[in-house]
Amino acid sequence: MKKTLVLGASPNPIRFSHKAVKSLVRHGFDVVPLGIRNGDIMWQKIVIGKPVLKDIHTVTLYLNPNNQKEYYDYILELAPKRIIFNPGSENQELIELAMKNNIEVSIACTLIMLNANKY
Repeated sequence: MKKTLVLGASPNPIRFSHKAVKSLVRHGFDVVPLGIRNGDIMWQKIVIGKPVLKDIHTVTLYLNPNNQKEYYDYILELAPKRIIFNPGSENQELIELAMKNNIEVSIACTLIMLNANKY
């Protein structure tokens, strides 16, 4: 199963990152929601900081490009197979870094990918 880090996870249920965590869980994926505010999404605790994580297949981004910069090294150290740039998170600098590190890049919407069985 594709263990997924949701970067930019929010406890606010109207945020797309919140909806993505719920949808990933419903689809049976192992999810790590990482954000800047304490809270829960379903029974998943939102992780704060840059914890050591193993076996992350996908990082799905819900941060604007300016807020991504502090996570560049962290994302690359996780060595995911794929990074999904959700609408509003597209970032040419991180796309190029990912490609140089043999990480697949998808400019897509995690929610749509899940609903279309294309995740």
